[in-house]
Amino acid sequence: MPYLPKEERSEFTIDDCANMSAGQLNYVITLMIKSWIGEPSYSRIATATGVLENVKQEMYRRLAAPYEDTKIVENGDVYS
Repeated sequence: MPYLPKEERSEFTIDDCANMSAGQLNYVITLMIKSWIGEPSYSRIATATGVLENVKQEMYRRLAAPYEDTKIVENGDVYS
């Protein structure tokens, strides 16, 4: 969740992302989306959730699936 203690809420930059905790990364992404949405409307909320879903799917396709394929070769396939 993006609920960090106030003392952890500082100005973050893209360069900071590599060293962020999962909670800090969630917080920064939440602030970005919240800023983009501005005044909430169905259209802005639907667009933001669609963008987040597309980012998630592309990250899985490009990073997670190849990683999993490597682990299948290394450790054997549980589905075979």
